[in-house]
Amino acid sequence: MNYHREPVTFVGQVNLKVQNFERSLAFYQEVIGFRAIEQTERSAKLTADGKTVLLTIQQPDNVVPKQGRTTGLYHFALLLPRRTDLAKIVQHFMEIGLRFGSSDHLVSEALYLSDPDGNGIEIYTDRDPSKWDWENGEVEMTVDLLNFVDLLSGGKQQSWKGLPVATVMGHIHLHVSELKKTEEFYIKGLGFEVVNRYGTQALFISDGKYHHHIGLNTWNGVGAPSPSLGSVGLESFTLILPDEEKRNRIITQLKSIGASVTEENGFIITSDPSGNRIFLEA
Repeated sequence: MNYHREPVTFVGQVNLKVQNFERSLAFYQEVIGFRAIEQTERSAKLTADGKTVLLTIQQPDNVVPKQGRTTGLYHFALLLPRRTDLAKIVQHFMEIGLRFGSSDHLVSEALYLSDPDGNGIEIYTDRDPSKWDWENGEVEMTVDLLNFVDLLSGGKQQSWKGLPVATVMGHIHLHVSELKKTEEFYIKGLGFEVVNRYGTQALFISDGKYHHHIGLNTWNGVGAPSPSLGSVGLESFTLILPDEEKRNRIITQLKSIGASVTEENGFIITSDPSGNRIFLEA
């Protein structure tokens, strides 16, 4: 978990737009295991530890279903503290009859699913960083079959009781319209570094030599448009910066490459070249 605390820059919170608030709230509480700490008729702040908001959901006025082949969220990823926690949630999903995907990425073991609106979710645990293989500054990641026999071999797990309190937002993976300007924005602007290039269609970036805090891909097509304002999907996400000094430095870097930086109600907000909104929080 050292990759999700200062002095590292990391994703702290993801904000989603949903079509049916009550349906989504039930899903995120009963299936994923969040708790709501603040709630209105059409929005909620969700947490694992009772105080740190990891996810917000809101039902906008005139909301429309998720649009295909656009930029925005591919998935957000919840990082569980222990491998046994992943085993517990696998058993929970099996007990409720939930369909999900899975993969072994060498650096991590992951489950994949979608919420009722089609917003992508990854739930994963990291392998010890000493087991990550690096070559020429890039970390080796792959898409192998997850070994469920080994994962569940510890015998009957304790009953599932929701997300562990030490759960964090491990990373976010975004659909973008192209990679050249996007790489400039995230590297020269926000100060991340490239840790893996997946062919010519995806890029993984991080701070502090994590395997990735942000994934970026053009799998919805080069030149993919931004979704309409009322569309279900990603509203924004928050980057947690270690201090005001680093935030000021990043603001200067963003302006130097022509990126937009605005202040709204005391929050500093920027947008990547594909229109994905990012809050910069010190």
